[in-house]
Amino acid sequence: MKCFITKYFSATIPLLFLSISSCAKTESPLETFDSELYKIRAVTVTSGLKIPWGLAFLPDGRMIVNEKRGTMRLIENGKLISKSIEGIPKATEHGQGGLLDVVLHPKYAENGWIYWTYNGEEKGLHGTELARGKLGGTKTEPRMTDVQVLFKQQPKSDREHHFGSRIVFDRAGYLHVGFGDRGDDPDKGYEERAQKINDLAGKTIRLFDDGRVPPDNPFVSTPNARAEIFTLGNRNIQGAALHPTTGKVWMHEHGPQGGDEINIITAGTNYGWPVITYGANYGTGTKIGEGTEKAGMAQPLYKWVPSIAPSGMAFYSGRAMPKWKDNLFVGALAKQSLVRLTLDGEKVVGEERLFENKLGRIRDVREGPDGYIYILTNGSDGKLIRLEIANP
Repeated sequence: MKCFITKYFSATIPLLFLSISSCAKTESPLETFDSELYKIRAVTVTSGLKIPWGLAFLPDGRMIVNEKRGTMRLIENGKLISKSIEGIPKATEHGQGGLLDVVLHPKYAENGWIYWTYNGEEKGLHGTELARGKLGGTKTEPRMTDVQVLFKQQPKSDREHHFGSRIVFDRAGYLHVGFGDRGDDPDKGYEERAQKINDLAGKTIRLFDDGRVPPDNPFVSTPNARAEIFTLGNRNIQGAALHPTTGKVWMHEHGPQGGDEINIITAGTNYGWPVITYGANYGTGTKIGEGTEKAGMAQPLYKWVPSIAPSGMAFYSGRAMPKWKDNLFVGALAKQSLVRLTLDGEKVVGEERLFENKLGRIRDVREGPDGYIYILTNGSDGKLIRLEIANP
């Protein structure tokens, strides 16, 4: 592959990138894969990642990868910089929790802010937190400076499950974050945490970029409610993306045994968990809640039964692969595949599963500055993989 530099403009992150990722040193390409529209080559850009969770592209061509164990890594020209980025709040690996998502501010070129989520521990209890900072230090000793913790999920819990979380900025500059319900034991009275408006579990939140609460959030004036809440009844959100045409925030969440959902996030909407769901109790397959529908609770835009265990989600511009323009890509952990969804407006009209059981459990999906799709595979030897057309 020839080395080149490209200019890149993103509709969701309006800044000019200089991309050098196509100059990156890569391992030998993996085998090619047939899809409905292309023959695809999956190229390993970087390997040796320790349970990678989130990916962000910096304007200078470097990439940030969050590893669940609590280390924030830089990749330059396909090589991991050995030193983890210092200065971030401690991210405790606890069950499904650890260092999670990472995104750049839409005006990163002007302000330098980077945002991330992580499991914060307090007195043996755990919950997802949101922080931001600015990348400084040196090339070999990178450090996050001006760090601010913007949000802490409360109350915290000793459970190991359902931390969420993904971050997305909307076109107005508001910050949306999806959180899990924390999977607390029903015997302790937590079976409907996602339904309680004084509890931040099982919710999406909406904030200004500095952590302040917008005055038009739906529960700002509701007595005893948390003003940060934007939606409720969400089980475990692990994918978020901004629709390229409408600008609406889309998120997906894990169901239990079945019932994974994609939803369009709208203010004050109740998405039903655990009162309604298309899933069932693990192992027994018994009913959860009251069924699949209830007045005042939204139906999913799209669902999977059985579960695919979705993680990571991105709308694709089609710049490098034009036949996939405006398709929605979702990583799948359980099915070890990349799911391609075709849309007609806000309706899913087609689904294709790529690389099933070939590349591993896919944790994150992003479009890179070069117009290619990048995926992170989950595991102790996780990989950053670029998808290309095999014979363009």
